[in-house]
Amino acid sequence: MSAPRRLEIRHLGLCPYLEALAEQRRCVEARRAGQLPDTLLLLEHPPTITLGRRGVTPSLKHDEAALAARGVGLVQTERGGDVTYHGPGQWVGYVIMDLRAWGRGPRALVEGLEEVMRRAALSVGLVAHADAARPGLWLDDPPRKLGAVGLRVTQGITFHGFALNVNVDLTGFDLIVPCGIEGVATTSLAQALGRPLSMSEIANTLASSFTDVFDYALAEPWLNPRASP
Repeated sequence: MSAPRRLEIRHLGLCPYLEALAEQRRCVEARRAGQLPDTLLLLEHPPTITLGRRGVTPSLKHDEAALAARGVGLVQTERGGDVTYHGPGQWVGYVIMDLRAWGRGPRALVEGLEEVMRRAALSVGLVAHADAARPGLWLDDPPRKLGAVGLRVTQGITFHGFALNVNVDLTGFDLIVPCGIEGVATTSLAQALGRPLSMSEIANTLASSFTDVFDYALAEPWLNPRASP
């Protein structure tokens, strides 16, 4: 049997988007050089809207100046997908993975990340699902988006990743057209359950689910992040 693939999980706390992007890029270069194992960065962002490679300005309901006046940043990124919102109370997982060592492609990675989020939702009693036509995690009756996935692969190494709405203020999504699709409703675990959740407990579930779904052995013990409910 081959040795288990090693994973490092790091908790970055509340991290400005551009700082997290710079850290991802450092990790990508270190992974390519063999100086770092595959890595999962778990963090929250201050209020920020990001445009992916398919993102277009009609998906924004306000211009950059108006967003800044509301305390919301705007960043053009190189990830896949359209437009999304990040804010405190949303767990973001950035995945630095060597797909060549894993032996599978980006589509399988997207499906795995959707499964990681699905298990986190199930851990608090919510049955969510993926949608082959629209990447992410969804609840039904009525259809609502619970989590998003957007990736970039460069020379076989991935970065960017997933975002799961836990306790996030959903009014931030009113500033955009989520996924660039009119009529898409966005929800959170807290809204669906009618109560706030422990960010720390959801982080632990995401970490353990990621390790299980992608069949990793932890390079170092995962420490429970100190996060408020």
